[in-house]
Amino acid sequence: MSGSVLITGAGSGIGEACARLLAAQGWRTVLVGRRQAALERVAEDTGGLVLAADVANSATWPGLIEQIRAHCGGLDGVIASAGGHGLGTACQTSDEDWQTALRSNLDSAFHTARACLPLLRELRGSLVLLGSIAALAAGPAVCGYTTAKHALIGLTRSLARDYGPEGVRVNCVCPGWVRTPMADQEMQVLMDHHAEDLAAAYRRVTADVPLRRPASAEEIAAVCRFLLSNEASIITGAVIAADGGSTIVDVPTLAYAQLGGQP
Repeated sequence: MSGSVLITGAGSGIGEACARLLAAQGWRTVLVGRRQAALERVAEDTGGLVLAADVANSATWPGLIEQIRAHCGGLDGVIASAGGHGLGTACQTSDEDWQTALRSNLDSAFHTARACLPLLRELRGSLVLLGSIAALAAGPAVCGYTTAKHALIGLTRSLARDYGPEGVRVNCVCPGWVRTPMADQEMQVLMDHHAEDLAAAYRRVTADVPLRRPASAEEIAAVCRFLLSNEASIITGAVIAADGGSTIVDVPTLAYAQLGGQP
């Protein structure tokens, strides 16, 4: 299957990997993000339409949709990959920090979905929201991020419920650690504290993950591609953990695993 696909956050990380994979398989790509230069770098290889914009701002979408209609006619798929941080405990999170976390991780997905749904409904297309295992469990001191990613699951289910009768499928992919520039930055704290390199930091954060490694951005892009494809034609409202098995681990038994035995 191929067609026209819009990807937000397309200038780096998972969004970029999605753009490159889908373009290589014959999809016409619309690359959306805040950084014009990053998008143009990806478009040099993918040939995609570049639309530099803040997708969390609803006022930008009418103009974007007009350009998308002129360029593509419609949309067969949307991957909402734009996101950001939301660091700190609740008491450490200012009003501004809270709004930024919700805006970058939840509002961006909502406004993307709402604006693109008319195009998806016309072609009975598919929408993929990029969540996180933070949508399924809580890490330490990431209150805004965890809350926003949990809410993405509710958005996924609401959209799937309401627009399924019109043939629109909506699913959520929840990665664990993924080797991206953003994750590399998060490793810096461990690298500094333990005086270790980037590879060692990734080994540390995946030591209790069944597959014992982070994902590549390309692996997550492959999951998104599958969900857009006809092979996933019966899947909607699903939350797919692409996390190397992180979320299946029974945390209270880790002490026994470290001894190599069973409780």
